[in-house]
Amino acid sequence: MTTITPDDGNRGTHRTGREPRFSSGAGTPGTLTAVPHADQSQTTQKGASVTNPGPPRPVQVSAIFLAELAGQLGTAAPAETAEPVGVTGITHDSRAVRPGDVYAALSGARLHGADFATQAAGLGAVAVLTDPAGADRAAATGLPVLVVEDPRAEMGELAATIYGHPGRDMLQIGITGTSGKTTTAYLIEGGLRAAGRATGLVGTVETRIGDERIKSERTTPEATDLQALFAVMRERGTDAVAMEVSSHALVLGRVDGCVFDIAVFNNLSPEHMEFHSGMEDYFQAKASLFTPERSRLGVVNADDEYGRRLVTEAGVPVVTFSAEGHPDADWRAEDVQTGPMDSTFTALGPNGERVHARSPLPGPFNVANTLAALAALAAAGIDPQTAADGIAAVPGVPGRLERVDAGQPYLAVVDYAHKTDAVESVLKALRKVTKGRVHLVLGCGGDRDRTKRGPMGAAAARYADTAVLTSDNPRSEDPLAILATMLEGAASVPTHERGEVLLFEERAAAIAAAVGRAAAGDTVLVAGKGHEQGQDIAGVIRPFDDRQVLREAIQNTQG
Repeated sequence: MTTITPDDGNRGTHRTGREPRFSSGAGTPGTLTAVPHADQSQTTQKGASVTNPGPPRPVQVSAIFLAELAGQLGTAAPAETAEPVGVTGITHDSRAVRPGDVYAALSGARLHGADFATQAAGLGAVAVLTDPAGADRAAATGLPVLVVEDPRAEMGELAATIYGHPGRDMLQIGITGTSGKTTTAYLIEGGLRAAGRATGLVGTVETRIGDERIKSERTTPEATDLQALFAVMRERGTDAVAMEVSSHALVLGRVDGCVFDIAVFNNLSPEHMEFHSGMEDYFQAKASLFTPERSRLGVVNADDEYGRRLVTEAGVPVVTFSAEGHPDADWRAEDVQTGPMDSTFTALGPNGERVHARSPLPGPFNVANTLAALAALAAAGIDPQTAADGIAAVPGVPGRLERVDAGQPYLAVVDYAHKTDAVESVLKALRKVTKGRVHLVLGCGGDRDRTKRGPMGAAAARYADTAVLTSDNPRSEDPLAILATMLEGAASVPTHERGEVLLFEERAAAIAAAVGRAAAGDTVLVAGKGHEQGQDIAGVIRPFDDRQVLREAIQNTQG
C-alpha cells in the first residue's frame, strides 16, 4: 500500500592555517632569509576583499627562485628585477595570498582569476601564473607573469616543487571509487596508527594532522592547498597519510604532483553524471589513478565489474581483494559473520596468511572496505594482523552507519548513502539485522546528477517498509520538483514489492515521521547527508545535522 502525504575561476571557500613570512635581500643582495611568524590566519565570509584565509601552511620554507619555476614550466623567465624573485608559496585564491606567493590566476565559468591579480599583488604576491587570456591583466599589476596555456594543469607540479615535494617523505595511500572512500580511509588510518605510524588523513569529512582536526570543504583539496597541507604534515612529523581521491580531483588536476605508494579502487556505480559524459568517462577518470604518473601499486576490488576491468588495464602492478571469497583474488574473506554492529571474518592472503579480522561497521560492503584497507596496509609492508587489529579498533566513521542512541528500543542510524547502489546496499545490510520494520528517510540533492533521482526513489520504495522521501540539499532547485521525480521512481515499483511511501518537503518533519512509526525491534535510517552539518536551500546554508535532528525526534517521542 502506498500513502502520499503532502506536506569565480579562483574563488574558493575559506580555510585557516599558518603563515610563513620571508624577506628578500635581508642580508647579502640576492639572498633569501626565512622570517617565520605566528599564526595570523583569519576567517571571513566568501567574497571578502582582504584577509589571508587559506589552508595550513608550513612555517619553514626554502625559497626557490622564480627563474627556476619558469624553467620547470618551459616558459620564458620574466624580466629580471633588481634582485632575484624568491617564491615561498602558491595559491589559486586571491584572498589567500601571503607574501612570497605565486598567484595562480585561472579561467573560470564566470570570471577570470586575473581580475583579482591586483588584490593578490596587494597581499604580497611576487608573481602571477596565468593563461594568455589573463596575461595582460596580470601584467598590469607590475608583477612578473608566467604565461602557460593551462595553468591549472601546471600548478600541482609547481606547488610540489615550491614546497620541496613533501609527499615523497610520507607513505601515501589514495582511495578512489564511488562508495566507501571515506570509511576505507579511516580504516587505513587506524591500521597505520596501530603500526606506530604518525598519520594524516584527507577526505570528505575532515582533514587530520595527527590528532588535529580541520573541516574539509571538498573530498580532495585543490593542488595548491594539498601540497601545502602535505608540507605541514611533514613539518609536524607525519610519515603516512590516507587520502580520498575523487574523480573530480583526477580530472581537474588536484592530485597533480602526487605519486601514491598505494592506490585503492573500491567500486564504481553511476554517480556524478552531471560532471562525466557517461560511465566510460567516469571509469577512465578513476583508472587514471592507476598509472605510473600517479601511483606505484594498485589494490583493486575483484568483486566489482569495473574493478575486474581495471586489473587488466592498470598501468601499475595490482593486488586484488574479494569480500565474496573469489579463489583467484590475492586477498579474500571467508567465514564472514555479520551482525548489527560489526562483522568478523578470516582474511586469507597471497602468502598463506590467515588473519582474524573485524569490520567495526556493519554490512557486507564494510567487509569489502575492511578487506581493502587490510590489503593496502599489507602491500605497504605492515604486518597484516597488526593492521587488522588497528582497523578493528577504529571507533566509527562520522556519518557512516553512525548510531544515534537516546534510550529508544530500536536501532537508529545516520548514513551518507546518496546514490542508488549505496542506498540498496545499506538497506539490505540493515534488513539482515532488523527483526521488525525498516523506516528510511531519503532525499536527492539539487544541481547534481538528475538521472539517479528516479532509481533512488525506486530503491527506497522497494527495500524499505516505510520510505519517507524528503529534501536533501535542494540548492537552487525546487524541492518539490526533485521529490516529484523521486516519487515517479517509487511509483514504478510494483505495488506488491513496495512499502509505504510518504512525502515531506521539510527534512525535520520527515525524520519525525519515520521515528513516529518505529517500534521495538525496528530500524530507522536517515540517509543522504551523513556527517554534513548544514542544508543548502536556495543558496543559503542553514544549520542541520541529521544526527542531532534524529536524536531530538526520538527524545520527543519519549515524553
